[in-house]
Amino acid sequence: MIALYVIPYVRLVGYTGTNPLIEGYETKKLLAGLLGVEAGQDAVIRTYLCERAEEVVQPYNYTVTEFTLCISKLRNWLAKCGIKDEGLFVPPEIGAENRTTSNVLSADYNSLSYSQTQAEILRGLQYQRRAYTRWILP
Repeated sequence: MIALYVIPYVRLVGYTGTNPLIEGYETKKLLAGLLGVEAGQDAVIRTYLCERAEEVVQPYNYTVTEFTLCISKLRNWLAKCGIKDEGLFVPPEIGAENRTTSNVLSADYNSLSYSQTQAEILRGLQYQRRAYTRWILP
């Protein structure tokens, strides 16, 4: 499930970032439909992982929370986009509307989905395998 943590989120922020660039009702309608499905998948995966937050992932000896935080920090670093990805839990000061520390729905302070430009997504994907191997795996 941790591997699945990566995929829907990348598509979700990509669709959100692409939306302003799209012209035409039918295309925007399609994008909105895809966005809903991606957000749902991301929420289901994050909920599953939150339920197992303190379990240790063998053989890495990281908890699920630590693992997802490392992945999120890595994606932010690779994309060079500031904080547009967060782990399963966040400090209250950056939680949605300063009211929550859980992060089942990854969103900014105003409870809006993060967006990434195509360049930010491609930078993240281009170096993903090499960086995951160097930063996370033993």
